[in-house]
Amino acid sequence: MTAQAPTAAPHMLRLDGVTVRFGMPGTAPALDAVDLGVAAHEIVCVLGPSGSGKSTLLRVVAGLQHADEGTVLLEGRDQAAIPTHRRGVGLMFQDHQLFPQRDVAGNVAFGLRMRRTPRADQERTVTELLDLVGLPGAQRRAVASLSGGEQQRVALARALAPSPRLLMLDEPLGQLDRGLRERLVVELRRLFRELGTTVLAVTHDQGEAFALADRVVVMRDGRIAQSGTPLEVWQRPATAFVARFLGFDNVVEATVQGEAAATPWGKVPVPAGTPDGPCRLLVRPAGVRLTSAADGLPCTVEARTFRGTHVALLLQPSGGPQMDAACPLHEAPETGDRVGISFAAEDVVVLKAAAD
Repeated sequence: MTAQAPTAAPHMLRLDGVTVRFGMPGTAPALDAVDLGVAAHEIVCVLGPSGSGKSTLLRVVAGLQHADEGTVLLEGRDQAAIPTHRRGVGLMFQDHQLFPQRDVAGNVAFGLRMRRTPRADQERTVTELLDLVGLPGAQRRAVASLSGGEQQRVALARALAPSPRLLMLDEPLGQLDRGLRERLVVELRRLFRELGTTVLAVTHDQGEAFALADRVVVMRDGRIAQSGTPLEVWQRPATAFVARFLGFDNVVEATVQGEAAATPWGKVPVPAGTPDGPCRLLVRPAGVRLTSAADGLPCTVEARTFRGTHVALLLQPSGGPQMDAACPLHEAPETGDRVGISFAAEDVVVLKAAAD
């Protein structure tokens, strides 16, 4: 298979106003007028809680689910009348769905056989792909003899074998333990870059999405809540929902006036240029700075959790809701200690007004 370097390109995939309704009329749609583009060679990961519409989106693109409204375009061509097997997309699901009666080579070559690819070309492609996914010489191994990680690699090779113009992954690493997931996601990103593969993946695992993707799309209730690079979404969640979905709980109602906002925790500095008026604020845990109890907002350490590189603290201020903080190992107070806190404006995020 010929490697391609990632280049700027028009949309390989485009969804315009895609709506899917299940159940009785009047119920909320599973997808609600979704617009989404995926460029050639781009890796896009769709995140969201259960019921957010992320898997339905994947099924619509694959042709496994009919869209009630809107269009799905692949390389500019409307896919409404094109069945799944003619869309030229690859699919890989959480449970791998390997054929237990076939050996590794038989599984990887399945799509090539369906296309009546000559046997010599099948064998060459299978060999190349097994080398790429880290299973050289595994052609004759039985599926039952493979570990979970090896089955995942075989399923990936099978999805890549027909050279799909778009590869779609549905919770591809969901059944693997965390250590193996973390190793494989790095390998997947390297492999997709090497092949120039265009990827649309859905997952509930934030770490997996942020490690794999060029762009992260967060969904809520059938709509896109935020889209951006992993760094953009992580550093600047758009709404309280996105912030909390990413695990940031320091979200409060606030009123901005000048360079600070009035909050239940007292005055909190805000980024330069923040307009005056009511809003919601997120204070990232890294922006909660420990001081002596006399020099900052007095707090009691309710709990502390060792995180390897730092200690996560749950603090109860003398006024206002609890908050999360993070501090270096050597500076971590004990549970029950009294500390003071101040806030760093660079870790304060002004959130869009949205119903949460």
